[in-house]
Amino acid sequence: MSATTDIAADRAADGTLAGIGWMVLTTVLFVGVTVIVRHLGSDIPAIQAAFIRYAIGLAMVLPLLRTLASNPPSPRVLGLYGARGLVHGCAVMLWFYAMARVPIAEVTAIGYTAPIYVTLGAALFFGERLHLRRVAAVLIGFLGTIVILRPGVAEITQGHLAQLSAAPLFACSFLIAKGLTSQRGPGEIVGVLSLGCTLTLLPGAILVWRAPTFDEVAWLALTAAIATAGHYTLTRAFRAAPLTVTQPIGFLQLVWAAFLGIILFGEALDPFVLLGGGIVVASVTYISHREAVAARLMTTPPPQAIKH
Repeated sequence: MSATTDIAADRAADGTLAGIGWMVLTTVLFVGVTVIVRHLGSDIPAIQAAFIRYAIGLAMVLPLLRTLASNPPSPRVLGLYGARGLVHGCAVMLWFYAMARVPIAEVTAIGYTAPIYVTLGAALFFGERLHLRRVAAVLIGFLGTIVILRPGVAEITQGHLAQLSAAPLFACSFLIAKGLTSQRGPGEIVGVLSLGCTLTLLPGAILVWRAPTFDEVAWLALTAAIATAGHYTLTRAFRAAPLTVTQPIGFLQLVWAAFLGIILFGEALDPFVLLGGGIVVASVTYISHREAVAARLMTTPPPQAIKH
């Protein structure tokens, strides 16, 4: 029995660490998308740019949809797929709009209201326990974003409002994805998301369409490749560990975004960005360590429990 419980403990800890690793990779990929969209700017309408990105992404992931024919999803799963495509498509459109108008660090920081919604939703809908350390990690990470944003000091623009509206929509999308991971494979989930977002964005893109340049299409194709990979790694993170474990790790994206904004776009080296980033890194490092330890302890009974 001792050997069995040790194996179970190792597997739980490995799963938690795998989820953390997938989430760290996700933050790197998504910040790459952020940099490209910021580079494109506001010349191309936000909804058209988002549509082109997802249409190209759909072409890339079509092979992942073959499971739909061999293993058709239930009506309930189809409904979840449709709902996720709708909310995620709207969120992406708002994010593209904000990204072209607001500094990278600010857009990313505002986006980190989403993990608050996700963590609460995971507790409400999936019964995940809100351990004190998990709540603390989210709140400390959010405190880091407040330090960076300094609300009340900077002007609130339409770009800020767009990102504030996108955050709860992204949270809904992530919660639906978490529910789907127990029923469908990560490849199919990513593929159907691309299909759903493409269909959601198509009507608006037609209304504002203008002929894109070759450079714009090339950059959006690269965005599609990186973002699709990011959604795959995100889905793997959701499958490997609870949302309340993986979401605090997502705060690392803020750190990458702040420094890339300084290096690539000449944004000022703001000491509050450095301070807030330090708070984020500290919270992520702590939660990663504590969750790995907790996963082992929860599956390993005390010594007296295994004595015969």
